[in-house]
Amino acid sequence: MKTFFKAKDGRKKGPAIGLLILILVIFTATVMIINSAKPDRITLGKLDRNIKGTAFIMANQILVKQLYDNWLPNDLFWPTVLLDNMPNFQIGELEVIRYNVRVLRDNLSRMRTTDRLDPSAETAFTALSNDPYKWWFPSAESKWKLAHKGLDAFYKNLLAGKSNFYPRADNLAELFSQYVSLMGGVNTRLINAPRDMKRALAAEDEAKDTPKGPKMVDIDIPWSHIDDNFYYAQGVGYALYESFKAIRVDFIDILKDKNSVKLVDKIIENLARCYFEPLIVFNGDPGSIFANHSLNLSGVFNDARQKVSSLIVALKQG
Repeated sequence: MKTFFKAKDGRKKGPAIGLLILILVIFTATVMIINSAKPDRITLGKLDRNIKGTAFIMANQILVKQLYDNWLPNDLFWPTVLLDNMPNFQIGELEVIRYNVRVLRDNLSRMRTTDRLDPSAETAFTALSNDPYKWWFPSAESKWKLAHKGLDAFYKNLLAGKSNFYPRADNLAELFSQYVSLMGGVNTRLINAPRDMKRALAAEDEAKDTPKGPKMVDIDIPWSHIDDNFYYAQGVGYALYESFKAIRVDFIDILKDKNSVKLVDKIIENLARCYFEPLIVFNGDPGSIFANHSLNLSGVFNDARQKVSSLIVALKQG
């Protein structure tokens, strides 16, 4: 009789354990899929076009909100701790936002560099300088929220005439110079993909002629980091795309004066092409049947970077 009941209990436990495992697998897959979804394109809504800076500030507000709503790079808990694509995408977004807010604080909100820093812009910049991987004391999310509050205060002060936004050509050229530097670094990451290359010319130093010769960088990167670089670049491309759309609104008079509207439109078009999602990020050789997604992205990204460099030249000309 004892043997019979033991066998019966075993038969009952088997399906129960299988069901629990199935539920766990479904839960894990669902959480991973939801948290792997890229953000949608930004819609700014109705803006007062007579007040310059509203589009740029609002675009950055929305980008910051995306970050603190679901910040993944500092996750410590299962199963989102297993993700690496979206965390790298978000780090790319953060890089662009930091550049935007730094130029807002140092240039766009001041008539001269000797002028007092705008306190709201300073608050946002300081908050965004926090370690993005900190989980506590303070958490990255809490700092992103503080940055959002700073940008919101700047936006309200801008509408009330208490804060300033100067859409000058020199300010725009400074912002684009920061973008070129960032995009050069991103492009250098993307050219890590070729398996037969160990060193390459740094993308941000291509145009420089120094006595020491061109700057070379090591690109012997482990295969496991190829997709990290890819999604980081896509995050940068996504945030730059949204930033350029806002810049087109706020700086339209300057761009028309410099005959650069079509060039900005081409940059926006290039950056839009960066937003694709391969099922698997392949690192195929030139003669392989498999794509090399990093180099495909690099080609589009580098074209946009060169156009931004041309735009800087146009802005600096009289």
